[in-house]
Amino acid sequence: MAKWTPKHEAPEPLEGPVVATITGGTILWFVLFLVQLPFYGWFDDHGHTWWVWTCLAGAGLGLIGIWYVRGRDAAIKRDAAARTSTE
Repeated sequence: MAKWTPKHEAPEPLEGPVVATITGGTILWFVLFLVQLPFYGWFDDHGHTWWVWTCLAGAGLGLIGIWYVRGRDAAIKRDAAARTSTE
């Protein structure tokens, strides 16, 4: 069986406003947590408290995501600046 080889190079990955996207998602998770908090008793009565804690976990993980993508964005900018200064 012959090995498959691509006929063309893969395109560059798309870059978008990653920091803004992650920040917006984190804010959304936290707002969902705050909206559900007054109804905690109802969620507890029906066995759905995991909905509330899922929103809080999403906000917490989003904070880690913001830290990560800000560092990634800064590293990309540093690399681009280093490449232009050496050329």
